[in-house]
Amino acid sequence: MQYDSRIAVDAMGGDYAPQELVKGAVDAVKARGDIQVFLVGYEDAIREELKKYAHPAEQIVVVPAQEVIETAEPPVMAIRKKKQSSIVIGMNMVKQKEADAFVSAGSSGAILVGGQVIVGRIKGIERPPLAPLIPTERGVSLLVDCGANVDARPSHLLQFARMGSVYMEHVVGILNPKVAIVNIGAEEEKGNALVKETFPLLKACEDIHFVGSIEAREIPHGAADVIVCEAFTGNVILKLYEGLSGTLIDVIKKGMLSSLRSKVGALLVKPALKQTLKSFDASVYGGAPLLGLNGLVVKTHGSSTAVEVKNAILQCVTFKEQEINEKIKIIL
Repeated sequence: MQYDSRIAVDAMGGDYAPQELVKGAVDAVKARGDIQVFLVGYEDAIREELKKYAHPAEQIVVVPAQEVIETAEPPVMAIRKKKQSSIVIGMNMVKQKEADAFVSAGSSGAILVGGQVIVGRIKGIERPPLAPLIPTERGVSLLVDCGANVDARPSHLLQFARMGSVYMEHVVGILNPKVAIVNIGAEEEKGNALVKETFPLLKACEDIHFVGSIEAREIPHGAADVIVCEAFTGNVILKLYEGLSGTLIDVIKKGMLSSLRSKVGALLVKPALKQTLKSFDASVYGGAPLLGLNGLVVKTHGSSTAVEVKNAILQCVTFKEQEINEKIKIIL
C-alpha cells in the first residue's frame, strides 16, 4: 500500500523511551490510516512494547539501530562516530526520501547538528531555527528561535520571521499572521544591538505582517502570531512559560482542595477548568520543527509522553500536506 506520509520516530530518544514513543506511534496510526511510522531503535525492545497494543501492523515498521546518542555526548562527535544510532539512521531516511519527516525526543544538540549535516539546509537558508507552538489566550503563537541559534544576526531573524509566517499561515491556518520581535519596550529605538538592527529589516519586509516589538508579558495574551528572537532569549521564554504553567496548575489544584467549601466549588467548575487548562498544555501542539531544512525534523521534549509524540507525528503530516518546504523556497 502507498501511504500519503511516512514518519520516522526515534524510539530510543527521551526520558520514557521506548514505551511512550511506541505508544504515541500506535495512537498516531490509529488516528490516521493513511500514514506509516518507522520506529528506529533497539529492535527487541521496540517489538516487546508493540506486543502490548492492537494496531494495524503494516502501518508500523521497526527499523533496527544498534546505538543511541546520549544527551551528555558532544553532538558533533556523536553524529560523526555513531553512524548506527537511531538519530543518524532516522535522519538518513529523511535525506534519502525513505521518510518524509523525523521525530525525536533525544539529544537536542545531536538533532540540531544532524539536521544541518545530514538532512541539509534549503539553499539560501542561513540558520535553521527551532520553532515550537506555545499556547496563548487567543490560541497559539510560534516562538522562533527557541534553541538552535544562540548567536544570531539580523539577517537570520529576518528569515525566521518569513519562515514562521509561512508555517503559521499554512499549518495553523492563520491568514496574514502578525509578526513581532521580542524587546524590552514597545518603542522602536529600544533594545540591544541585534534588535535595533533587525527592526528596520522586518519593518521593510513586504512578505510579512510586522507589528513591531513585543514585551514578554504580552506573549501569553497572543499579541503576535510569530514571535521572533535569537535562541538564548527564546529558550528562556519557553522554559519560564513551561515552569510557570505547571506551577499555576499545581497552585490552583491545591487551592481547590484546601477546604470543604473549595472542594464543592471545584466540583462545579471542574469541567470548564479542565478544558481551559488543557488549552495551555504544550503537549497538545506536538514538537518544535527545525525550519529551513531539505526535509522535516521535529524535536519534542525530552520528557515527552505518548500524547506529544502522537501530536508531533500528526503535525508532520500537516507539514507535508501543506508543502511547507516548497513554500519556504518560494519566499527566498
